[in-house]
Amino acid sequence: MIENAAIVLKDRVVQGDLYWRDGRIERIVAADSGEQEMDADVRYDARGGYVIPGLIDIHCDAIEKEVEPRPRTLLPMDFAIRELEKKLASFGITTMYHSLSLGVGLSLGGDHLLTELVDRIRTYRAKRAMIRHRIHLRYEISHLPGLPLAKRLIEDGAIDYMSFMNHSPGYGQYKAPGSFEAYVMKNQGVNREEVQAIIDKLRIRLESVDRAGLDDLAALATASGIPLASHDDDSRDLIEEAERIGMSVSEFPLNLPTAEYARERGLRVCVGAPNVLRGKSHDNNMRAMDAIVTGAADIVCSDYLPQALLAAVFKIADESALSLPEAVNLATLHPAQALGVSERLGSLESGKSADFIVVEMLDGYPHVRQTFTAGTNVYKAAFYKGK
Repeated sequence: MIENAAIVLKDRVVQGDLYWRDGRIERIVAADSGEQEMDADVRYDARGGYVIPGLIDIHCDAIEKEVEPRPRTLLPMDFAIRELEKKLASFGITTMYHSLSLGVGLSLGGDHLLTELVDRIRTYRAKRAMIRHRIHLRYEISHLPGLPLAKRLIEDGAIDYMSFMNHSPGYGQYKAPGSFEAYVMKNQGVNREEVQAIIDKLRIRLESVDRAGLDDLAALATASGIPLASHDDDSRDLIEEAERIGMSVSEFPLNLPTAEYARERGLRVCVGAPNVLRGKSHDNNMRAMDAIVTGAADIVCSDYLPQALLAAVFKIADESALSLPEAVNLATLHPAQALGVSERLGSLESGKSADFIVVEMLDGYPHVRQTFTAGTNVYKAAFYKGK
């Protein structure tokens, strides 16, 4: 059991104790309920800290940066997975949907890097892990050779979530002249001549995109129970197209009217935690907080900075009209619902997995004191006093 806790449920906060057995929550007892205390083999004292569900991050490409911390500088993948996992547990993330790019990112060096990383993650999580590792395949529609590979990964049961991307000049977040070139040069370590060659080839590929093949890929994913997402939507037309092929999530819509329309059409809308913390988009697009406070966004992910997720949740609770449970739901219950895992994850309820974190507020900042995955204390931290 964990006692003396401010337990954040999906609709309220209760002072009390949380019990679990064999990795599942058994009972939550409010201090003022008059219910008799249960026996417990192991006791943890929350010391008045918050106990909230483990964070569920549906979009984060940190694993790619861990493998390739500098352009064309690859580290051993097993090393990268293990070291990132330690950090994720300390950030309060108990379920990570690693966002792996098929067509950009690592796969610019060859699709073999993507498949190897998928295999390494699957092998690692089957043996031992501190958190739940899931795979979010980001398919770049211009990467024509990747279409058969995406299908194979789905058929092999390797994918848990999938999004369709179109990172190209003049589209989405790269509408401003020169913005795409700057992105590629920074992230891939190429010069202007090389990036122009990349763009020339990209434009040819975009003209050859197999729309029927994309529809078939989306249908295969849906039939396999894999949730689908669109990306960087900026118009009603794109939301309607996403809806047509069965997408249920709109990631990072570029403006508020598009986000509002996506929610109106029943799609979940995901925004980034770094945007929340900074108070603005790094590309001068929609402010995440604007979408959250108006109800146009109902999921927060870490995007590229996993340590930002918990801090963003508490900032939302502190600076908006949302209650703490409502803010926590943005990074726990709502992503679990969107990805079809809410029967066992995403909230603190009897019968669900005992994935939770103990959070202590220090000088107004949320500090993860302990992380539990399936009832196992996988991370513990403390401060020492003095120099």
